[in-house]
Amino acid sequence: MSPYIAPPPEGSPAPILEGLDEGAYPAFVAAMEVTPRGKYRHWDNLRQLKPPSGLTSEQWWAAVKFARRSLFRQLPLKDEGGQRFVFTMPDGALEALHFIDQHASGEIAMSEVVTADHAAKNRYLVNSFIEEAIRSSQLEGATTSRVVAKEMIRSGRPPKDRSEQMILNNFRALQFMHEEIGEELTPSLVLELQRILTEETLDNPDAAGRLQTPDDERVGVFDARDGSLVHKPPPADQLPDRLSALCAFANGEDAVDGFLHPVVRAILIHFWLAYDHPFEDGNGRTARALFYWSMKTQGYWLAEYLSISRILRQAPSKYSNSFVYTETDERDTTYFILYQLDVFRRAINELHEYLQRKILEVKGFESIIKGSDNFNYRQLALLRNAIREPHQRYTFRSHSLSHNVTRQTARTDLLALVKAGLLSRKKVGRQFVFEPTEGLPDRLGILS
Repeated sequence: MSPYIAPPPEGSPAPILEGLDEGAYPAFVAAMEVTPRGKYRHWDNLRQLKPPSGLTSEQWWAAVKFARRSLFRQLPLKDEGGQRFVFTMPDGALEALHFIDQHASGEIAMSEVVTADHAAKNRYLVNSFIEEAIRSSQLEGATTSRVVAKEMIRSGRPPKDRSEQMILNNFRALQFMHEEIGEELTPSLVLELQRILTEETLDNPDAAGRLQTPDDERVGVFDARDGSLVHKPPPADQLPDRLSALCAFANGEDAVDGFLHPVVRAILIHFWLAYDHPFEDGNGRTARALFYWSMKTQGYWLAEYLSISRILRQAPSKYSNSFVYTETDERDTTYFILYQLDVFRRAINELHEYLQRKILEVKGFESIIKGSDNFNYRQLALLRNAIREPHQRYTFRSHSLSHNVTRQTARTDLLALVKAGLLSRKKVGRQFVFEPTEGLPDRLGILS
């Protein structure tokens, strides 16, 4: 239990209602709100606010709990004692889901920067996987900078340390999620995903690709500030059955009573794997990769172009608090759902802002080349990047990876740009490295 978050008062709110003075009943009834003062508040937050006139903080909390309990819906996820987790759908959740439905699924209108052609989609998908791989690994302790990590993945050089290996593994895992995990999730696929994520990063290599067993020292979740235990996962002997139940839920086989929104299902898959913490390492990265898989298979194709970990990393305490709030308040996952919906909505908005900037860059670049037909779309993409990042380096491998083309095609593209005087070539070790020539924008103006 985190010493930084006050758990709600223990026991049922019923005795508090029975102990109310007769004159306090109207105030109690008026305080029966799911979202007191506009937010789905945990006791740790609500206790710091001034309660409604005529009520104590404890009475106010009891009124809120009465309102929420009447709306609780049960999930197949259970704690180690067999008690089910629950959730509600307050107005804030419905509003966020409506926004996500409009902006992340179906035949949504998206910038021509992404949708212009298949090659553009490939390029942006690779970029998003690289970004998520870096941020997700940094969230779990990787210390490699973004610039160095991108250079490693694009150049194909071997990782220099554990942090770089984590990031490369994460990139490969996202590719595996995209290409190899189909419409149905199975325990073996989850194990393979975790194996890819943790390969060559564990003190005990045997722990990659398998659940913890009763013979292992069970992992826990600890507060980074003081090392206190904030989450004790279920016992290891429950893990095989729990993973099977998770896959059934992910595949829609173990339905919740009534309709469960697809985005909520994806968020709960994320929560479920993280709660069970079935692996020695890589639990958070595996949970987030499964979220992306669920969103993709349920029609929310834009999800793969977003990096939720980048936003989570901006305020990691809010991420961890959403777990602790759930576990301390009657297994109410609404806290986690609301936080993740907000993160996803912010990621969508930031992507649209980024694409608007790209549109302006493209227009500026096009004004420089003045309609030149000297270059193909891959070369134009490289030149756009080179103008923005004049110190960037390129290799046959990085160009091939960025555009999903053969090495020979990449070789032809880069050597043609060298011949045009737009790139310089030098040998570093056993490979050729290409760099933008000085004054590249002016050179492009001359060529066009």
